[in-house]
Amino acid sequence: MDCLNCGNCKENQPTYYCLARNEVVINENYVPEDKERTGWKKGTKNYEIHRRKTRKEVEV
Repeated sequence: MDCLNCGNCKENQPTYYCLARNEVVINENYVPEDKERTGWKKGTKNYEIHRRKTRKEVEV
């Protein structure tokens, strides 16, 4: 069972598939990353324009 250097074990994922072992492995060294919130925010110019356009479409 030599490592095939696929890189799956080097990614920060909770589980991955190992080609050399031919099985799904649970990563005990997994560190969850904080998710960034990059959505619409009230008061932002683009948000207000988008909101007004969608409200016009709904009313028509």
